[in-house]
Amino acid sequence: MSFEIGRGLFKYDFTDHHAILGIPVDADVKSVRKRYLKIARNLHPDSCKAASEAEKKQASQLLSKLVNPAYEQLSQDSRDYAISLKLMGKRLAGEKGKISIASEAAKQLTRAGAGLENTYKSSLQNLASKQYASVSEALEKIAQISELNLVYLMLKDGKDAPPKTPIKPPPKPPDPDPEKSPEPDPVKTRVAAYIRRAEGYIAKNNFAKAILELRDALKLEQKNSACHSLLGEAYLRQKQNAMAKVHFNKALQLNPKDEKALKGKKYLEHLAAKSGGAKSATSSGTSGKPSGNQGKSGGGLFGMFGNKKK
Repeated sequence: MSFEIGRGLFKYDFTDHHAILGIPVDADVKSVRKRYLKIARNLHPDSCKAASEAEKKQASQLLSKLVNPAYEQLSQDSRDYAISLKLMGKRLAGEKGKISIASEAAKQLTRAGAGLENTYKSSLQNLASKQYASVSEALEKIAQISELNLVYLMLKDGKDAPPKTPIKPPPKPPDPDPEKSPEPDPVKTRVAAYIRRAEGYIAKNNFAKAILELRDALKLEQKNSACHSLLGEAYLRQKQNAMAKVHFNKALQLNPKDEKALKGKKYLEHLAAKSGGAKSATSSGTSGKPSGNQGKSGGGLFGMFGNKKK
């Protein structure tokens, strides 16, 4: 099941976690948890009421690949994510008139005028009530909610912005001194610090803290291939192979020569082939037990990414 969503805030390479959970962009942590628990009950394999095994599998994938990461992000009450939303609102307000939307709810919101808040909340609640009722329509509902969020942020930020007044252009800065080193990019400096800390945690086998550091880094620079490949490694060491695969693939999209991502992807393919071989052996009447060193947990994993502290 593909999880590509090309509408709403997703169109701007921004993961709209609020749309995934079906909550307003100003929802508090308590509301986030309440909504997550409701969705999790609908999608979890033990309580899912899907009609077929295929639908149950899709529901489980929605939970692990979209809903759980969204809850992980929003339950932290992250200041960085709130800042990213605010910056997105300013950007959208500046592009008003150039933005295309498809859903009827979002189009109605553009005409809400003074009733912006009430129309936004009621339209979102209506969509959220049906969001995961049908697994096959879940992504479409997420896209519609994200379009609502886009219009709301665009109009709210445009309404709050002070009126534009003509200003004199600033004086032309002096020509840069060719011998002077350029000022370091503050965003890249912060991202590098997150990555260094994550590498330290991985070296100590503290993968959970490494993942938190790398997620914070990706909030600042979503297209950092090194960050995605390192996050893939951390997930792989936690045996969360599905999440590891997502981030290795993202790293290779951004940098096809990323060595860590290439090794990680190759290792996952090896595991998949090995698993398939074991199943084949079992079905043909053999015991299916690994021989030699094959049964040792993580036998090839730790050698793959270099020697790490145990």
